[in-house]
Amino acid sequence: MALVLDLTGRTALVTGSTQGIGAAIATALADCGARVGVNGRSAERVEQAIAELAAATPDGDFVPAVGDVTTAEGADQVLAATGDVDVLVNNLGIFGSADPATISDEEWRRYFDTNVMSAVRLIRSTVPGMMKRGWGRILNIASDSAIAIPEEMIHYGMSKTALLSVSRGFAKHAAGTGVTVNSVIAGPTHTGGVEDFVYELVDKDLPWEEAQREFMRKHRPQSLLQRLIEPAEIANMVAYLSSDLASATTGASVRVDGGYVDSIVP
Repeated sequence: MALVLDLTGRTALVTGSTQGIGAAIATALADCGARVGVNGRSAERVEQAIAELAAATPDGDFVPAVGDVTTAEGADQVLAATGDVDVLVNNLGIFGSADPATISDEEWRRYFDTNVMSAVRLIRSTVPGMMKRGWGRILNIASDSAIAIPEEMIHYGMSKTALLSVSRGFAKHAAGTGVTVNSVIAGPTHTGGVEDFVYELVDKDLPWEEAQREFMRKHRPQSLLQRLIEPAEIANMVAYLSSDLASATTGASVRVDGGYVDSIVP
């Protein structure tokens, strides 16, 4: 029996979707038939991203959703452009390494406001409509760092741990309504930003493939894949959790981490 992920007639919003994991998720949801709001802060960058996405997915229905969702005004602007949202994917996030003893109060707040409050704000705005319509999917893109917090990324790990709590709490809020809320725990993933991060920690003169292996060996030795995950692999899980087939999965933290977290659950 074939499994069909059909999101025809659904509108999705993917924050931070002009590149990397967000762009891969936008592509996967469009492939499933969804109308997809592509979000970024710059109209020029969003238009460029949509052109790239449309070239790869000619039948895709992509809508520009320009705005800075880390602010209330920006979030309202994005939702006005997208319309009623059936599938919300909170993908936007910042990350970086730092000496834990040097992270300022301001930086702690910046990570929390960007990685957590942007998601909370959009959930708060969209979940009532989803509940009223009797169907909805909310996915918060978390990280293995939410559970296995790296010493050099405590501020980032804190924000992703908070997202797990946000997801579980809103799943309870939407209980019995046909709306599901889940976290996706992404493992070390190959994106442009991660390439920059890798080169912060290994010899900058190494070729990329060698640098990647060195990074995984020294800094992510727990990975059972022993390679970085590709964005499309994260997007595949998001597409499934966004579909009717995942109707019994809610309040969960679903791992797409390449076996990085050394735990049986979640």
